[in-house]
Amino acid sequence: MDIIRKYTLINALEYGGKASVKAIMGKVMGESPELRKDPRKTLDLIIQETESINSMSREEQEQELRQLYPDYFEKKTASREKELPPLPEADHVVTRLPPEPNGVPHIGHGLSFFFNYYYARRYEGTVILRFDDTNPEKERFCYYEEMKKGIRWLKIDWDEEHYESNDLPLFYTYAEQLINQNDAYVCFCPQSKIKRDRYEKRDCECRKRDSKENMRLWKEMMGGSRFILRLQGDMKSPDPQMRDPTLFRVVTAPHPIQKDTYVVWPTYDFACAIEDSVLGITHVLRSNEFHTVLQNAIRARLGLRDPIIIQYSRFNVKGSPASKRKLRPLIKENLVKGWEDIRLTTLKALKRRGIVPETIHALAVEMGLSTSEPVIDWSIIEALNRKIIDPTSRRYFFVPDPVRLIVENAPELTVNLRLHPDHEYGFRTIHTGSVFFIPREDVTGEFRLKDLYNVRISERGEDELGGEFTGTEMKKGSEKIQWVTEKNVPLTVEIPHELFIDGEYNPESLEIVEGLAEEAVGDLAVDDIVQFERFGFCRIDSVGTTMRACFTHR
Repeated sequence: MDIIRKYTLINALEYGGKASVKAIMGKVMGESPELRKDPRKTLDLIIQETESINSMSREEQEQELRQLYPDYFEKKTASREKELPPLPEADHVVTRLPPEPNGVPHIGHGLSFFFNYYYARRYEGTVILRFDDTNPEKERFCYYEEMKKGIRWLKIDWDEEHYESNDLPLFYTYAEQLINQNDAYVCFCPQSKIKRDRYEKRDCECRKRDSKENMRLWKEMMGGSRFILRLQGDMKSPDPQMRDPTLFRVVTAPHPIQKDTYVVWPTYDFACAIEDSVLGITHVLRSNEFHTVLQNAIRARLGLRDPIIIQYSRFNVKGSPASKRKLRPLIKENLVKGWEDIRLTTLKALKRRGIVPETIHALAVEMGLSTSEPVIDWSIIEALNRKIIDPTSRRYFFVPDPVRLIVENAPELTVNLRLHPDHEYGFRTIHTGSVFFIPREDVTGEFRLKDLYNVRISERGEDELGGEFTGTEMKKGSEKIQWVTEKNVPLTVEIPHELFIDGEYNPESLEIVEGLAEEAVGDLAVDDIVQFERFGFCRIDSVGTTMRACFTHR
């Protein structure tokens, strides 16, 4: 029935070319009283249509749906595009991109960068690239450039560039103001005692010193004495972050830029509180693990202006943690092949996988400034990316796990195959004889070599099949199989799967597929994104004698 085929086509198009029987069953049973009368028969019809439509290419699915139900595409076009909400007090907007140069940027960084960039440009404001580089033990010089590369890849620019580590003298001035106001004190208690006092909400004895003695000890810290400077907070506060938090500590590790110039370094919250105010940041958009109450308290003690702070939940991608703590051991053990491994969500891994910058922009808008705890499924990223790359991705044939096929009475043909079904990108020309390679798993009794002719298997061997030419007429329900001729290009494809399942490393998270691509694929360049028909979108990763590609998605 048309209603079953309609919903099967829609479901297939919306979920990567593969329809779900369960989803379609719910749709048709809800809409058709007639089909509800015999659920068993309806299910059989749905299974039959699903098998038929799942064997079609995405272009064939879309073409048939346009004929059967053109209103679907009109509704999709007419639907209102999502957009991010307006900013409060947006007469003058200055935002910041605040990476810490202690690793490569990942998708969470990318979304944060986009939010701050988007609003500054929306209101014709200013974007400051500010490196939060006040932790010498973790910062590395190479990561400054890695962050810039990631931001540029996202097609994000900035108006000013700033390094927090250049402002150590300014931070010291504000620290001394707090000491003179009796709002900060030097503490040299062991970490275990500090932790216990905070847990028991008990004041530290160091609190009792006067400002003059604290200033003397502060000067000793400048000489390398391993004390800390703490805020006079409230040790009875229900918020543990306000129980006399650390503001400065001694770090003797050399800094990538400042080298050995300084040994007393501010904590993130102190440096960030000062910089957001003195740099004129008007709006801060960031995930909610940061301590707004503490930063506002520091600014209040110093008489500094607060920016407007908009917080949202951290974004996590299902099965792909961004935590360096989890990933570094896997890289060290060679279970993950560096920060570009396509199973990761670093920006360089996403780029290598074939995810384009516009997809990160679209994902930011799709997820919004949510305060819930969203876990992003890869299917969401893939759907957004597919919408962007599909119109520009040229089509080719790729045969995974190929088996040789010799077709008896095969006509010698020269066929011109479109590089794209909807756009005039030209053709690729293929000359055919009697020898082909087809996917081993696709072999059935009779099938159609896609865009060519029909073949019936007559002989079966382990590494070679014999077939008979059975005509060029299209047969309804005939399975279409991609193929290549003897003139082909060996191609290795890396296919990523979820890196973690139920919190544990998945040893089957990377699949390697060996196959043959049509000859024209040999002319592609690194970074080209194409669609291998009935296989999926791929990004060309290397060219030469043997080519490699990274599987993007279906």
